[in-house]
Amino acid sequence: MSLTLAPAPVLANILDAVGHTPLLRLRLGGVPAGVELWGKCEWFNPGGSVKDRTALSIVTEGERSGALRPGRTIVDSSSGNTAVGLALVGRAKGYPVELVMPASVGEERQRLCRAYGATIVFTDPLLGSDGAMVKVREIVAADLDRYFYADQYRNPANPLAHYRTTGPEIWEQTGGRVTHFVAGLGTSGTVVGTARYLHERNPRVRVVAVEPDHGMHGLEGLKHMASAIVPEIYEPRAHDEKISVVTEDAYAVCAEVLGGDGLLVGHSAGAALWAAREVALALRSGVVVALLPDGGERYLGASRGIHSRASER
Repeated sequence: MSLTLAPAPVLANILDAVGHTPLLRLRLGGVPAGVELWGKCEWFNPGGSVKDRTALSIVTEGERSGALRPGRTIVDSSSGNTAVGLALVGRAKGYPVELVMPASVGEERQRLCRAYGATIVFTDPLLGSDGAMVKVREIVAADLDRYFYADQYRNPANPLAHYRTTGPEIWEQTGGRVTHFVAGLGTSGTVVGTARYLHERNPRVRVVAVEPDHGMHGLEGLKHMASAIVPEIYEPRAHDEKISVVTEDAYAVCAEVLGGDGLLVGHSAGAALWAAREVALALRSGVVVALLPDGGERYLGASRGIHSRASER
């Protein structure tokens, strides 16, 4: 059997590698035979997550508007993935980057941000991403001329990234056959931007937002909207329904997809997959695409139980 390889892309710089991530057919147990379940594998971005799209869009739009210019420092609050994305983009474009994050953020992501040259300000872990958001606004207010505030929770360039890239990629990769799009709610940019594009192409596409079942959850990067500071870019009408996921169920799906498909995914990806299967179970036919924000290597310190369960399958 011969193997034909597609030509590898030739890129001008690392930022040209953002986006164009693969769509992978998944075979989770229980999904009806007539339903296709696909995962959009965002850890193939150069910074390792879907937030590379957000970071690049925010910085590019900041340059275009003149708000970001040489001599300014990029600053934002982040639970991890946007932090890495901003650190990567800032380094590639020559801007210093300062990041505000809860002290509970995994050591793996802290090291990545520092490796890209970013400085980190830590906040009370009990206050989560909301505490980091309050702190970064204090920092910016104290020195307006020094900073370009990426402001991922309010910046329209966040959903614009997914309107311009994620949505079109999913439409093209499925040949326009996508019937359901499932993604987690964090800043909400992924859901809002992708939904806007897919609904323009086909109003019948169902967009399903995924959130933790309560405020004290263990799904880093996701927000329980009823108990959190709601991002200003969030548009509840962007999604057609919302599914709540228990932390332990998301962890269990991480183990299942590792054992069955060989995919090491992050916990928010596990939440999206759990919800996607729930959607699939109610269908006789369809093409369900779940957005998988990142890989599991950034959660190894907190995921020993997941991986040991998967190895026993």
